[in-house]
Amino acid sequence: MSVSNPPAAPSRATSKPLRLRGAALRQRWRLPVFPTLALVWLSLVGLAPALRLLAEAVGPALPRLFEDAGVWRAAGRSLLVAGGAAVLATLLGTAQAGLLLLRDLPWRRGLIFLCILPLLVPAQILALAFIQMGGPSSPLLLALGLAPPLGTTNPFYGAGGMMLLLGIQGAPLVLLAIAALVRRVPGELLPAARGMGASPGVALRRVVWPLLLPGVLAGAGLAFVAALGNFGIAALLGIPGRYTLLTVLIWQRLSATGPAALSQVAVLSLLLALLALPGLLTQFVAARRSGWAAGRPFEPIAASPLARAALVPLGLYLALVLALPLAALTVSALVPAMGVPVSPATITLRHFAATLAPGAHTFAALGNSLLLSGVAALLLALAALPVALALRHRPVRWATMGADLPYALPGACTAVSVILLVLGLPGGGAVYGTLGLILFAYLARFQALALRPVAAAAARLDPALEHAARGMGAGPMLRLVVIHLPPLAPALAAGAILVMLLAVNEVTVSSLLRGPGTVTLGVLVFNLQDGGQSPQAAAVSCLSLLLVAGLMAAATLLGRRLPAGTLPWRP
Repeated sequence: MSVSNPPAAPSRATSKPLRLRGAALRQRWRLPVFPTLALVWLSLVGLAPALRLLAEAVGPALPRLFEDAGVWRAAGRSLLVAGGAAVLATLLGTAQAGLLLLRDLPWRRGLIFLCILPLLVPAQILALAFIQMGGPSSPLLLALGLAPPLGTTNPFYGAGGMMLLLGIQGAPLVLLAIAALVRRVPGELLPAARGMGASPGVALRRVVWPLLLPGVLAGAGLAFVAALGNFGIAALLGIPGRYTLLTVLIWQRLSATGPAALSQVAVLSLLLALLALPGLLTQFVAARRSGWAAGRPFEPIAASPLARAALVPLGLYLALVLALPLAALTVSALVPAMGVPVSPATITLRHFAATLAPGAHTFAALGNSLLLSGVAALLLALAALPVALALRHRPVRWATMGADLPYALPGACTAVSVILLVLGLPGGGAVYGTLGLILFAYLARFQALALRPVAAAAARLDPALEHAARGMGAGPMLRLVVIHLPPLAPALAAGAILVMLLAVNEVTVSSLLRGPGTVTLGVLVFNLQDGGQSPQAAAVSCLSLLLVAGLMAAATLLGRRLPAGTLPWRP
Protein backbone atom coordinates (compact mmCIF):
# COMPACT_ATOMS: atom_id res chain seq x y z
CA MET A 1 0.00 0.00 0.00
CA SER A 2 1.37 3.37 -0.94
CA VAL A 3 1.43 6.08 1.65
CA SER A 4 0.65 9.57 0.43
CA ASN A 5 3.24 12.15 1.19
CA PRO A 6 2.27 14.94 3.61
CA PRO A 7 1.70 18.33 2.02
CA ALA A 8 4.90 20.23 1.65
CA ALA A 9 5.36 23.34 3.71
CA PRO A 10 5.15 26.52 1.69
CA SER A 11 8.49 27.77 0.58
CA ARG A 12 9.81 31.14 1.61
CA ALA A 13 9.20 32.41 -1.91
CA THR A 14 5.53 31.46 -1.61
CA SER A 15 4.91 32.51 2.01
CA LYS A 16 6.50 35.93 1.67
CA PRO A 17 3.87 37.30 -0.77
CA LEU A 18 1.17 35.80 1.45
CA ARG A 19 2.59 37.57 4.49
CA LEU A 20 2.87 40.82 2.57
CA ARG A 21 -0.70 40.47 1.31
CA GLY A 22 -1.96 39.77 4.82
CA ALA A 23 -0.06 42.73 6.22
CA ALA A 24 -1.44 44.98 3.49
CA LEU A 25 -4.96 43.75 4.23
CA ARG A 26 -4.55 44.39 7.95
CA GLN A 27 -3.13 47.82 7.22
CA ARG A 28 -6.10 48.55 4.95
CA TRP A 29 -8.63 47.73 7.64
CA ARG A 30 -6.69 49.24 10.54
CA LEU A 31 -8.40 52.51 11.43
CA PRO A 32 -6.84 55.53 13.15
CA VAL A 33 -8.43 57.07 16.22
CA PHE A 34 -10.93 59.42 14.57
CA PRO A 35 -12.27 56.92 12.04
CA THR A 36 -12.71 54.43 14.86
CA LEU A 37 -14.67 56.97 16.90
CA ALA A 38 -16.72 57.82 13.81
CA LEU A 39 -17.52 54.15 13.28
CA VAL A 40 -18.64 53.75 16.91
CA TRP A 41 -20.78 56.89 16.74
CA LEU A 42 -22.51 55.91 13.50
CA SER A 43 -23.18 52.41 14.79
CA LEU A 44 -24.70 53.81 17.99
CA VAL A 45 -27.04 56.38 16.44
CA GLY A 46 -27.90 54.51 13.24
CA LEU A 47 -27.39 50.79 13.19
CA ALA A 48 -28.18 49.89 16.81
CA PRO A 49 -31.77 51.26 16.88
CA ALA A 50 -32.59 49.69 13.50
CA LEU A 51 -31.27 46.27 14.54
CA ARG A 52 -33.14 46.47 17.87
CA LEU A 53 -36.39 47.24 16.04
CA LEU A 54 -35.88 44.28 13.72
CA ALA A 55 -35.12 41.94 16.64
CA GLU A 56 -38.28 42.98 18.51
CA ALA A 57 -40.56 42.85 15.47
CA VAL A 58 -39.56 39.30 14.54
CA GLY A 59 -41.20 37.83 17.63
CA PRO A 60 -44.48 36.51 19.03
CA ALA A 61 -46.40 39.63 18.02
CA LEU A 62 -45.67 39.09 14.32
CA PRO A 63 -48.25 36.30 13.68
CA ARG A 64 -51.00 38.37 15.32
CA LEU A 65 -50.43 41.09 12.75
CA PHE A 66 -52.07 38.98 10.06
CA GLU A 67 -55.25 38.67 12.14
CA ASP A 68 -55.76 42.41 12.74
CA ALA A 69 -58.02 43.85 10.05
CA GLY A 70 -57.47 47.39 11.36
CA VAL A 71 -53.75 47.15 10.67
CA TRP A 72 -54.20 46.10 7.07
CA ARG A 73 -56.87 48.72 6.52
CA ALA A 74 -54.52 51.42 7.83
CA ALA A 75 -51.66 50.02 5.73
CA GLY A 76 -53.74 50.07 2.57
CA ARG A 77 -54.87 53.61 3.24
CA SER A 78 -51.29 54.67 3.88
CA LEU A 79 -50.16 53.24 0.55
CA LEU A 80 -53.06 54.90 -1.25
CA VAL A 81 -52.43 58.32 0.29
CA ALA A 82 -48.65 58.14 -0.11
CA GLY A 83 -48.95 56.97 -3.71
CA GLY A 84 -51.41 59.70 -4.62
CA ALA A 85 -49.28 62.32 -2.89
CA ALA A 86 -46.15 61.11 -4.69
CA VAL A 87 -47.88 61.36 -8.07
CA LEU A 88 -49.09 64.89 -7.33
CA ALA A 89 -45.68 65.92 -5.97
CA THR A 90 -43.94 64.56 -9.07
CA LEU A 91 -46.24 66.47 -11.42
CA LEU A 92 -45.89 69.72 -9.48
CA GLY A 93 -42.15 69.46 -8.87
CA THR A 94 -41.33 68.49 -12.45
CA ALA A 95 -43.39 71.37 -13.84
CA GLN A 96 -41.69 73.82 -11.47
CA ALA A 97 -38.26 72.49 -12.39
CA GLY A 98 -38.93 72.76 -16.11
CA LEU A 99 -40.07 76.34 -15.71
CA LEU A 100 -37.61 77.73 -13.15
CA LEU A 101 -34.46 75.61 -13.43
CA LEU A 102 -34.15 75.33 -17.20
CA ARG A 103 -35.35 78.79 -18.25
CA ASP A 104 -34.07 82.23 -17.36
CA LEU A 105 -37.24 83.89 -16.07
CA PRO A 106 -37.73 87.14 -14.16
CA TRP A 107 -37.64 86.78 -10.34
CA ARG A 108 -36.31 83.25 -10.85
CA ARG A 109 -34.45 82.87 -7.54
CA GLY A 110 -37.32 84.29 -5.50
CA LEU A 111 -39.82 81.97 -7.19
CA ILE A 112 -37.58 78.96 -6.51
CA PHE A 113 -37.48 79.96 -2.83
CA LEU A 114 -41.29 80.22 -2.71
CA CYS A 115 -41.69 76.84 -4.41
CA ILE A 116 -39.43 75.22 -1.79
CA LEU A 117 -41.08 77.01 1.14
CA PRO A 118 -43.92 74.44 1.65
CA LEU A 119 -41.25 71.88 2.55
CA LEU A 120 -39.94 74.13 5.33
CA VAL A 121 -43.35 74.86 6.88
CA PRO A 122 -43.96 72.26 9.63
CA ALA A 123 -46.52 69.66 8.56
CA GLN A 124 -48.88 70.25 11.48
CA ILE A 125 -48.86 74.01 10.84
CA LEU A 126 -49.56 73.53 7.14
CA ALA A 127 -52.46 71.21 7.99
CA LEU A 128 -53.83 73.68 10.55
CA ALA A 129 -53.57 76.53 8.03
CA PHE A 130 -55.61 74.62 5.45
CA ILE A 131 -58.16 73.61 8.10
CA GLN A 132 -58.61 77.26 9.06
CA MET A 133 -58.94 78.22 5.39
CA GLY A 134 -61.50 75.63 4.31
CA GLY A 135 -64.00 75.07 7.09
CA PRO A 136 -67.44 76.68 7.51
CA SER A 137 -66.21 78.54 10.59
CA SER A 138 -63.16 80.05 8.87
CA PRO A 139 -62.94 83.74 9.90
CA LEU A 140 -61.28 84.61 6.59
CA LEU A 141 -63.94 82.93 4.41
CA LEU A 142 -66.72 84.41 6.57
CA ALA A 143 -65.27 87.88 6.07
CA LEU A 144 -65.10 87.31 2.30
CA GLY A 145 -68.58 85.79 2.16
CA LEU A 146 -67.20 82.50 0.79
CA ALA A 147 -67.71 80.22 3.79
CA PRO A 148 -69.69 77.01 3.16
CA PRO A 149 -72.92 76.49 5.13
CA LEU A 150 -72.69 75.56 8.80
CA GLY A 151 -72.54 71.83 9.32
CA THR A 152 -70.55 71.27 6.13
CA THR A 153 -67.60 68.95 6.61
CA ASN A 154 -64.24 70.55 6.12
CA PRO A 155 -63.19 69.61 2.55
CA PHE A 156 -59.62 68.87 3.64
CA TYR A 157 -60.60 66.12 6.10
CA GLY A 158 -60.01 62.62 4.74
CA ALA A 159 -57.91 60.99 2.06
CA GLY A 160 -58.23 63.69 -0.58
CA GLY A 161 -57.09 66.48 1.70
CA MET A 162 -54.14 64.43 2.93
CA MET A 163 -53.05 63.63 -0.63
CA LEU A 164 -53.29 67.29 -1.55
CA LEU A 165 -51.25 68.62 1.38
CA LEU A 166 -48.68 65.82 1.27
CA GLY A 167 -48.30 66.37 -2.47
CA ILE A 168 -47.75 70.09 -1.90
CA GLN A 169 -45.10 69.32 0.74
CA GLY A 170 -43.48 66.68 -1.47
CA ALA A 171 -43.23 68.84 -4.61
CA PRO A 172 -40.11 70.68 -3.32
CA LEU A 173 -38.40 67.31 -2.83
CA VAL A 174 -38.86 66.57 -6.53
CA LEU A 175 -37.72 70.08 -7.44
CA LEU A 176 -34.56 69.73 -5.32
CA ALA A 177 -33.76 66.27 -6.70
CA ILE A 178 -33.96 67.63 -10.25
CA ALA A 179 -31.95 70.73 -9.26
CA ALA A 180 -29.12 68.48 -8.03
CA LEU A 181 -28.84 67.00 -11.54
CA VAL A 182 -29.26 70.31 -13.35
CA ARG A 183 -26.04 71.48 -11.71
CA ARG A 184 -24.27 68.48 -13.32
CA VAL A 185 -25.71 68.77 -16.82
CA PRO A 186 -22.81 69.57 -19.20
CA GLY A 187 -23.28 73.07 -20.51
CA GLU A 188 -21.93 72.02 -23.91
CA LEU A 189 -25.01 69.94 -24.73
CA LEU A 190 -27.44 72.72 -25.53
CA PRO A 191 -25.07 74.66 -27.86
CA ALA A 192 -24.28 71.39 -29.65
CA ALA A 193 -27.96 70.60 -30.12
CA ARG A 194 -28.66 74.15 -31.28
CA GLY A 195 -25.79 73.89 -33.74
CA MET A 196 -27.47 70.85 -35.27
CA GLY A 197 -30.63 72.85 -35.91
CA ALA A 198 -32.72 71.98 -32.83
CA SER A 199 -34.91 74.68 -31.35
CA PRO A 200 -34.43 75.51 -27.63
CA GLY A 201 -37.57 73.59 -26.66
CA VAL A 202 -36.59 70.53 -28.71
CA ALA A 203 -33.05 70.63 -27.29
CA LEU A 204 -34.39 70.63 -23.75
CA ARG A 205 -36.86 67.85 -24.46
CA ARG A 206 -34.52 65.51 -26.32
CA VAL A 207 -31.13 66.28 -24.77
CA VAL A 208 -31.54 67.66 -21.25
CA TRP A 209 -34.67 65.98 -19.89
CA PRO A 210 -33.40 62.40 -20.48
CA LEU A 211 -30.49 63.27 -18.20
CA LEU A 212 -32.89 64.65 -15.57
CA LEU A 213 -35.22 61.65 -15.43
CA PRO A 214 -33.22 60.02 -12.58
CA GLY A 215 -33.84 63.20 -10.57
CA VAL A 216 -37.57 62.92 -11.24
CA LEU A 217 -37.44 59.29 -10.13
CA ALA A 218 -35.46 60.10 -6.98
CA GLY A 219 -37.80 62.95 -6.09
CA ALA A 220 -40.83 60.71 -6.51
CA GLY A 221 -39.28 58.16 -4.15
CA LEU A 222 -38.47 60.85 -1.60
CA ALA A 223 -42.01 62.25 -1.78
CA PHE A 224 -43.50 58.76 -1.33
CA VAL A 225 -41.43 57.98 1.77
CA ALA A 226 -42.06 61.44 3.26
CA ALA A 227 -45.82 61.11 2.75
CA LEU A 228 -45.86 57.58 4.14
CA GLY A 229 -44.12 58.62 7.36
CA ASN A 230 -45.91 61.92 7.93
CA PHE A 231 -47.79 62.24 11.22
CA GLY A 232 -48.86 65.90 11.53
CA ILE A 233 -51.00 66.01 8.39
CA ALA A 234 -52.20 62.43 8.83
CA ALA A 235 -53.39 63.14 12.39
CA LEU A 236 -54.96 66.58 11.96
CA LEU A 237 -56.79 65.66 8.75
CA GLY A 238 -57.22 61.92 9.20
CA ILE A 239 -58.58 61.68 12.75
CA PRO A 240 -61.51 64.12 12.19
CA GLY A 241 -62.15 62.46 8.81
CA ARG A 242 -62.06 58.98 10.42
CA TYR A 243 -59.41 57.90 7.96
CA THR A 244 -56.63 56.39 10.06
CA LEU A 245 -53.20 55.88 8.54
CA LEU A 246 -50.48 53.62 9.89
CA THR A 247 -48.49 56.41 11.57
CA VAL A 248 -51.58 57.53 13.48
CA LEU A 249 -52.39 53.93 14.42
CA ILE A 250 -48.90 53.51 15.91
CA TRP A 251 -49.36 56.71 17.94
CA GLN A 252 -52.82 55.66 19.13
CA ARG A 253 -51.74 52.23 20.32
CA LEU A 254 -48.55 53.43 21.97
CA SER A 255 -50.40 56.29 23.68
CA ALA A 256 -53.14 53.96 24.92
CA THR A 257 -50.99 51.36 26.67
CA GLY A 258 -47.45 52.78 26.78
CA PRO A 259 -44.47 50.39 26.92
CA ALA A 260 -46.79 47.38 27.15
CA ALA A 261 -47.56 47.81 23.45
CA LEU A 262 -43.93 47.99 22.32
CA SER A 263 -43.89 44.57 20.67
CA GLN A 264 -47.05 45.40 18.76
CA VAL A 265 -45.93 48.85 17.63
CA ALA A 266 -42.53 47.37 16.70
CA VAL A 267 -44.33 45.11 14.24
CA LEU A 268 -46.35 48.07 12.95
CA SER A 269 -43.15 50.10 12.55
CA LEU A 270 -41.50 47.27 10.65
CA LEU A 271 -44.57 47.08 8.42
CA LEU A 272 -44.29 50.83 7.84
CA ALA A 273 -40.62 50.40 6.92
CA LEU A 274 -41.50 47.61 4.48
CA LEU A 275 -44.13 49.83 2.87
CA ALA A 276 -41.40 52.45 2.36
CA LEU A 277 -39.22 50.02 0.38
CA PRO A 278 -40.60 51.02 -3.05
CA GLY A 279 -39.63 54.63 -2.39
CA LEU A 280 -36.18 53.64 -1.13
CA LEU A 281 -35.57 51.32 -4.09
CA THR A 282 -36.67 54.06 -6.46
CA GLN A 283 -34.07 56.39 -4.98
CA PHE A 284 -31.42 53.67 -5.22
CA VAL A 285 -32.17 53.00 -8.89
CA ALA A 286 -32.17 56.73 -9.63
CA ALA A 287 -28.79 57.17 -7.93
CA ARG A 288 -27.26 54.42 -10.10
CA ARG A 289 -28.54 56.08 -13.27
CA SER A 290 -27.22 59.56 -12.48
CA GLY A 291 -23.50 58.79 -12.35
CA TRP A 292 -22.39 60.88 -15.30
CA ALA A 293 -19.72 63.55 -15.11
CA ALA A 294 -20.45 67.24 -15.36
CA GLY A 295 -18.91 69.61 -17.85
CA ARG A 296 -19.06 73.36 -17.75
CA PRO A 297 -22.02 74.83 -15.77
CA PHE A 298 -25.43 74.56 -17.37
CA GLU A 299 -26.94 77.87 -18.46
CA PRO A 300 -30.75 78.20 -18.53
CA ILE A 301 -32.17 79.10 -21.91
CA ALA A 302 -33.88 82.40 -22.59
CA ALA A 303 -37.53 82.36 -21.56
CA SER A 304 -40.06 82.21 -24.39
CA PRO A 305 -43.34 84.18 -24.27
CA LEU A 306 -45.14 80.94 -23.40
CA ALA A 307 -42.79 80.35 -20.44
CA ARG A 308 -43.34 83.91 -19.23
CA ALA A 309 -47.10 83.38 -19.49
CA ALA A 310 -46.72 80.28 -17.29
CA LEU A 311 -45.69 82.57 -14.43
CA VAL A 312 -49.38 83.45 -13.99
CA PRO A 313 -50.58 79.93 -13.04
CA LEU A 314 -47.42 79.50 -10.95
CA GLY A 315 -48.25 82.68 -9.04
CA LEU A 316 -51.84 81.49 -8.52
CA TYR A 317 -50.55 78.16 -7.22
CA LEU A 318 -48.21 79.84 -4.73
CA ALA A 319 -51.02 82.11 -3.58
CA LEU A 320 -53.34 79.14 -3.02
CA VAL A 321 -50.82 76.96 -1.16
CA LEU A 322 -48.93 79.66 0.76
CA ALA A 323 -50.54 83.09 0.93
CA LEU A 324 -54.17 82.13 1.56
CA PRO A 325 -53.55 79.33 4.11
CA LEU A 326 -51.05 81.41 6.10
CA ALA A 327 -53.40 84.40 5.97
CA ALA A 328 -56.22 82.19 7.26
CA LEU A 329 -53.95 80.92 10.03
CA THR A 330 -53.00 84.45 11.07
CA VAL A 331 -56.60 85.67 10.96
CA SER A 332 -57.75 82.71 13.07
CA ALA A 333 -55.29 83.78 15.77
CA LEU A 334 -56.62 87.37 15.74
CA VAL A 335 -60.39 86.78 16.17
CA PRO A 336 -62.16 86.10 19.49
CA ALA A 337 -63.37 82.65 18.40
CA MET A 338 -63.78 80.46 15.37
CA GLY A 339 -66.87 81.41 13.40
CA VAL A 340 -66.40 85.13 13.99
CA PRO A 341 -65.63 87.07 10.76
CA VAL A 342 -62.45 89.08 10.90
CA SER A 343 -62.90 92.86 10.88
CA PRO A 344 -61.29 95.88 12.56
CA ALA A 345 -63.84 95.52 15.36
CA THR A 346 -63.13 91.83 16.04
CA ILE A 347 -59.33 91.79 15.88
CA THR A 348 -57.79 90.89 19.23
CA LEU A 349 -54.44 89.80 20.58
CA ARG A 350 -55.82 87.88 23.52
CA HIS A 351 -54.90 84.47 22.08
CA PHE A 352 -51.30 85.54 21.71
CA ALA A 353 -51.45 86.89 25.27
CA ALA A 354 -52.95 83.61 26.48
CA THR A 355 -50.27 81.53 24.81
CA LEU A 356 -47.55 83.72 26.34
CA ALA A 357 -49.10 83.92 29.81
CA PRO A 358 -46.98 82.57 32.71
CA GLY A 359 -49.27 79.59 33.25
CA ALA A 360 -49.38 78.54 29.60
CA HIS A 361 -47.33 75.70 28.18
CA THR A 362 -45.93 77.76 25.30
CA PHE A 363 -42.73 78.89 26.99
CA ALA A 364 -42.09 75.39 28.33
CA ALA A 365 -42.66 73.89 24.88
CA LEU A 366 -40.51 76.57 23.26
CA GLY A 367 -37.75 75.97 25.80
CA ASN A 368 -37.91 72.20 25.27
CA SER A 369 -37.86 72.56 21.49
CA LEU A 370 -34.96 75.01 21.50
CA LEU A 371 -33.02 72.93 24.01
CA LEU A 372 -33.54 69.66 22.15
CA SER A 373 -32.93 71.06 18.68
CA GLY A 374 -29.97 73.17 19.81
CA VAL A 375 -28.19 70.38 21.68
CA ALA A 376 -28.89 67.92 18.85
CA ALA A 377 -27.55 70.40 16.29
CA LEU A 378 -24.41 71.02 18.35
CA LEU A 379 -23.66 67.36 18.97
CA LEU A 380 -24.35 66.36 15.37
CA ALA A 381 -22.15 69.20 14.08
CA LEU A 382 -19.30 68.11 16.37
CA ALA A 383 -19.70 64.50 15.24
CA ALA A 384 -20.01 65.44 11.57
CA LEU A 385 -16.46 66.85 11.39
CA PRO A 386 -14.51 63.65 12.14
CA VAL A 387 -17.10 61.49 10.36
CA ALA A 388 -16.83 63.53 7.14
CA LEU A 389 -13.03 63.37 7.24
CA ALA A 390 -13.11 59.61 7.82
CA LEU A 391 -15.35 58.81 4.84
CA ARG A 392 -12.33 57.73 2.80
CA HIS A 393 -12.27 54.55 4.94
CA ARG A 394 -14.60 51.85 3.66
CA PRO A 395 -16.00 50.71 7.06
CA VAL A 396 -16.99 54.30 7.86
CA ARG A 397 -18.74 54.64 4.49
CA TRP A 398 -20.70 51.46 5.16
CA ALA A 399 -21.64 52.66 8.64
CA THR A 400 -22.76 55.97 7.13
CA MET A 401 -25.18 54.09 4.87
CA GLY A 402 -26.63 52.46 7.97
CA ALA A 403 -26.89 55.80 9.74
CA ASP A 404 -28.91 57.12 6.79
CA LEU A 405 -31.70 54.65 7.57
CA PRO A 406 -33.32 56.64 10.43
CA TYR A 407 -33.56 59.70 8.17
CA ALA A 408 -34.72 57.74 5.13
CA LEU A 409 -37.36 55.70 6.97
CA PRO A 410 -40.51 57.19 8.52
CA GLY A 411 -40.03 58.96 11.86
CA ALA A 412 -42.32 56.54 13.68
CA CYS A 413 -39.81 53.74 13.00
CA THR A 414 -37.03 55.81 14.57
CA ALA A 415 -39.11 56.63 17.65
CA VAL A 416 -40.11 53.02 18.32
CA SER A 417 -36.60 51.69 17.69
CA VAL A 418 -35.12 54.21 20.14
CA ILE A 419 -37.64 53.24 22.83
CA LEU A 420 -36.80 49.57 22.39
CA LEU A 421 -33.05 50.19 22.46
CA VAL A 422 -33.10 52.37 25.58
CA LEU A 423 -35.54 50.21 27.55
CA GLY A 424 -33.35 47.18 26.85
CA LEU A 425 -30.43 48.79 28.68
CA PRO A 426 -29.94 48.52 32.47
CA GLY A 427 -31.85 51.39 34.06
CA GLY A 428 -33.30 52.41 30.71
CA GLY A 429 -36.80 52.64 32.17
CA ALA A 430 -35.79 55.81 34.03
CA VAL A 431 -35.16 57.51 30.67
CA TYR A 432 -38.58 56.69 29.20
CA GLY A 433 -40.67 59.83 28.62
CA THR A 434 -37.76 62.21 29.29
CA LEU A 435 -36.07 64.85 27.18
CA GLY A 436 -32.98 62.64 27.05
CA LEU A 437 -34.87 59.97 25.13
CA ILE A 438 -36.21 62.52 22.64
CA LEU A 439 -32.70 63.94 22.24
CA PHE A 440 -31.26 60.53 21.39
CA ALA A 441 -34.03 60.03 18.83
CA TYR A 442 -33.22 63.42 17.29
CA LEU A 443 -29.55 62.42 17.04
CA ALA A 444 -30.51 59.24 15.21
CA ARG A 445 -33.11 60.95 13.03
CA PHE A 446 -31.06 63.93 11.83
CA GLN A 447 -27.50 62.55 11.69
CA ALA A 448 -27.59 62.27 7.90
CA LEU A 449 -28.94 65.81 7.53
CA ALA A 450 -26.06 67.29 9.53
CA LEU A 451 -23.43 65.19 7.76
CA ARG A 452 -24.29 65.86 4.11
CA PRO A 453 -23.14 69.50 3.79
CA VAL A 454 -19.96 68.76 5.77
CA ALA A 455 -19.16 65.68 3.68
CA ALA A 456 -19.66 67.66 0.47
CA ALA A 457 -17.33 70.42 1.70
CA ALA A 458 -14.74 67.94 3.01
CA ALA A 459 -14.56 66.22 -0.37
CA ARG A 460 -13.23 69.48 -1.87
CA LEU A 461 -10.40 69.96 0.63
CA ASP A 462 -6.84 69.84 -0.68
CA PRO A 463 -5.19 66.74 0.85
CA ALA A 464 -1.77 68.36 0.46
CA LEU A 465 -2.46 70.55 3.50
CA GLU A 466 -2.96 67.57 5.78
CA HIS A 467 0.07 65.79 4.36
CA ALA A 468 2.19 68.86 4.98
CA ALA A 469 0.90 69.22 8.56
CA ARG A 470 1.53 65.54 9.21
CA GLY A 471 5.05 65.85 7.86
CA MET A 472 5.68 68.69 10.30
CA GLY A 473 4.66 66.44 13.21
CA ALA A 474 1.11 67.73 13.84
CA GLY A 475 -1.07 65.17 15.62
CA PRO A 476 -4.64 64.20 14.66
CA MET A 477 -6.32 66.69 17.02
CA LEU A 478 -4.10 69.57 15.95
CA ARG A 479 -4.75 68.81 12.26
CA LEU A 480 -8.47 68.60 12.96
CA VAL A 481 -8.59 72.01 14.65
CA VAL A 482 -6.05 73.94 12.59
CA ILE A 483 -6.28 72.41 9.10
CA HIS A 484 -9.84 71.12 8.73
CA LEU A 485 -12.05 73.14 11.05
CA PRO A 486 -11.63 76.65 9.52
CA PRO A 487 -12.67 75.75 5.93
CA LEU A 488 -15.43 73.41 7.12
CA ALA A 489 -16.89 75.76 9.76
CA PRO A 490 -19.57 77.27 7.42
CA ALA A 491 -20.74 73.80 6.38
CA LEU A 492 -20.83 72.68 10.02
CA ALA A 493 -22.91 75.73 10.96
CA ALA A 494 -25.24 75.29 7.98
CA GLY A 495 -25.81 71.63 8.84
CA ALA A 496 -26.48 72.52 12.46
CA ILE A 497 -29.04 75.16 11.47
CA LEU A 498 -30.73 72.71 9.10
CA VAL A 499 -31.07 70.28 12.01
CA MET A 500 -32.51 73.01 14.22
CA LEU A 501 -34.87 74.10 11.46
CA LEU A 502 -36.46 70.66 11.19
CA ALA A 503 -36.13 69.56 14.81
CA VAL A 504 -37.55 72.67 16.48
CA ASN A 505 -41.05 71.91 15.14
CA GLU A 506 -40.70 68.12 14.85
CA VAL A 507 -43.88 66.27 15.83
CA THR A 508 -43.73 62.59 14.79
CA VAL A 509 -40.88 61.46 17.06
CA SER A 510 -41.83 63.87 19.88
CA SER A 511 -45.46 62.74 19.98
CA LEU A 512 -44.44 59.10 20.45
CA LEU A 513 -41.68 59.73 23.01
CA ARG A 514 -43.03 62.59 25.09
CA GLY A 515 -43.81 62.32 28.78
CA PRO A 516 -44.88 64.72 31.54
CA GLY A 517 -43.13 68.06 31.12
CA THR A 518 -41.57 67.20 27.75
CA VAL A 519 -44.09 68.81 25.37
CA THR A 520 -42.48 70.42 22.32
CA LEU A 521 -43.82 73.11 19.98
CA GLY A 522 -45.01 70.64 17.37
CA VAL A 523 -46.82 68.51 19.94
CA LEU A 524 -48.33 71.62 21.58
CA VAL A 525 -49.88 72.76 18.28
CA PHE A 526 -51.31 69.28 17.74
CA ASN A 527 -52.66 69.06 21.30
CA LEU A 528 -54.31 72.49 21.15
CA GLN A 529 -56.03 71.76 17.86
CA ASP A 530 -57.03 68.27 19.00
CA GLY A 531 -58.48 69.79 22.20
CA GLY A 532 -60.67 72.28 20.31
CA GLN A 533 -58.54 75.36 21.02
CA SER A 534 -58.01 76.33 17.39
CA PRO A 535 -57.30 80.06 17.92
CA GLN A 536 -54.54 79.33 20.44
CA ALA A 537 -53.15 76.62 18.15
CA ALA A 538 -53.05 79.22 15.37
CA ALA A 539 -51.28 81.71 17.66
CA VAL A 540 -48.60 79.17 18.63
CA SER A 541 -48.22 78.26 14.94
CA CYS A 542 -47.59 81.90 14.03
CA LEU A 543 -44.90 82.13 16.69
CA SER A 544 -43.35 78.90 15.40
CA LEU A 545 -43.25 80.27 11.87
CA LEU A 546 -41.44 83.37 13.10
CA LEU A 547 -38.87 81.10 14.74
CA VAL A 548 -38.44 79.14 11.50
CA ALA A 549 -38.01 82.38 9.55
CA GLY A 550 -35.25 83.49 11.92
CA LEU A 551 -33.39 80.20 11.55
CA MET A 552 -33.72 80.37 7.78
CA ALA A 553 -32.31 83.91 7.77
CA ALA A 554 -29.32 82.80 9.85
CA ALA A 555 -28.69 79.83 7.57
CA THR A 556 -28.94 82.05 4.49
CA LEU A 557 -26.24 84.36 5.82
CA LEU A 558 -23.95 81.40 6.38
CA GLY A 559 -24.95 79.83 3.08
CA ARG A 560 -23.27 82.55 1.04
CA ARG A 561 -19.96 80.81 1.65
CA LEU A 562 -21.28 77.36 0.73
CA PRO A 563 -21.62 75.62 -2.64
CA ALA A 564 -24.96 75.72 -4.43
CA GLY A 565 -27.42 73.13 -3.19
CA THR A 566 -26.10 72.96 0.38
CA LEU A 567 -29.19 74.80 1.63
CA PRO A 568 -32.47 73.54 0.15
CA TRP A 569 -33.79 77.02 -0.62
CA ARG A 570 -30.59 77.95 -2.49
CA PRO A 571 -30.47 75.28 -5.22
